[in-house]
Amino acid sequence: MTSLPFPPVLLITDRHQADGDLVSVVAACVEAGCRWVSLREKDLPRDQQSALLMRLRPVLAGVGGVLTIHGDLALGSLCDGVHLSDGADIGTARAILGPDAFIGASCHDRAGVAAAAREGADYATLSPIFPTPSKPGYGPILGPASLTGLPLPTLALGGVGAANLSTCIHAGAAGVAVMGGPMRDPSSIPGLLSALAATRGRKAGI
Repeated sequence: MTSLPFPPVLLITDRHQADGDLVSVVAACVEAGCRWVSLREKDLPRDQQSALLMRLRPVLAGVGGVLTIHGDLALGSLCDGVHLSDGADIGTARAILGPDAFIGASCHDRAGVAAAAREGADYATLSPIFPTPSKPGYGPILGPASLTGLPLPTLALGGVGAANLSTCIHAGAAGVAVMGGPMRDPSSIPGLLSALAATRGRKAGI
């Protein structure tokens, strides 16, 4: 199993919420300290997604970061791996992309995380932990307690920010995943990273 990037903050793209050109916004987030990005623009034709990956690769490579894509196995070879939708065939993705590919899974309940672990995913996102402005009405809300005792490194997703991530980490999350906030305002990344570092330090007794 591949270990999570550090810091364990996954930035999921959404050009519809981005404050300007998507690649420029991602670059600003990387400049602010983000080291893990997943391109999630599934409504775009494959050639446009491919073009975005090619523009994003040097942004992440320049800082030793990790770049993945949501969903499209055919494009997974252009980056470090894929993030699959709930119920997707993780074994097939592993067979196509190889043992070193970084493969994650979107999950919406604890059973989904357990299934992803059995099938060989490297990590999962679990959502929605809190109500989220990016997907209003999306639910049911799982709450931080859902992150306790999971068999796979799991990122808290959905309404997670600097003000509430500590409850997720203390509950058992390995990290957090974010989308709308940093897309709208990349300057929110340093506060998020500082809150995460402080929480992990307290949890470790540092």
